[in-house]
Amino acid sequence: MSAVRNKYRKITTKVLVEMKAKGEKIAMLTAYDYTMAKIVDRAGIDIILVGDSASNVMAGHNTTLPITLDQMIYHASSVIRAIERCLVVVDLPFGSYQGNSRSALDSAIRIMKESRGHSVKMEGGEEIAESVSRVLSAGIPVMGHLGLTPQSIYKFGSYTVRAKGDEEANKLKSDALLLEKLGCFAVVLEKVPALLAKEVADSLTIPVIGIGAGDGVDGQVLVTHDMLGMTHEFSPRFLRRYLDLYREMGDAFKRYITDVKARDFPNKTEQY
Repeated sequence: MSAVRNKYRKITTKVLVEMKAKGEKIAMLTAYDYTMAKIVDRAGIDIILVGDSASNVMAGHNTTLPITLDQMIYHASSVIRAIERCLVVVDLPFGSYQGNSRSALDSAIRIMKESRGHSVKMEGGEEIAESVSRVLSAGIPVMGHLGLTPQSIYKFGSYTVRAKGDEEANKLKSDALLLEKLGCFAVVLEKVPALLAKEVADSLTIPVIGIGAGDGVDGQVLVTHDMLGMTHEFSPRFLRRYLDLYREMGDAFKRYITDVKARDFPNKTEQY
């Protein structure tokens, strides 16, 4: 059990800012259901992201765009029932906040009331500033998300590294400062050059959580199914697989099938 877990019995947005100030790295993973969330929380994770990546991982879509607000609330509700210690961040899905601050507030309120999530995450900078401000005005904590923003995948046209050029890098830096000024408690940077990510993290007093953004940020996030090796088609440079559950689970299923076919399961000790 880590010193951080011993010290912080409940992770809040205030605790995360304190961790950054003290140089304590923040660990963040995704979860979409009760069972996985319970395991992740008990392990001592700081933040669980109920990500719109559920659209890919749980539903099999090619992008995050199809997942609905109702579906996000369902996943978040399942996660919330499992956790004791970590902070839960819930993605606002595509179409629930862009371009209309009233819709953004309504969507965020539904997530907070119906799922009992602790905070929401929104993708974008200056272009969603009005929506971020309106959600924050209701007392709802907001985590920002810059760099590669998967909800804008059709605008980008690919999942390649973002902000390699000066113009996009300068916009990312100004957007990060704007999100902090508006009142966001943290920012995710996805697939941006490591030196740029460190520069952004050093310029902010709020935590910067990276995914494919190098080691100079305040914490890291991965999709749990990816780091456990449950998925196998997806192998970006930033992903470290801590297990190979795709293979191990497949082997277990095959052994079960063999035992059933051979009439070895159940045996005499496994029945009433």
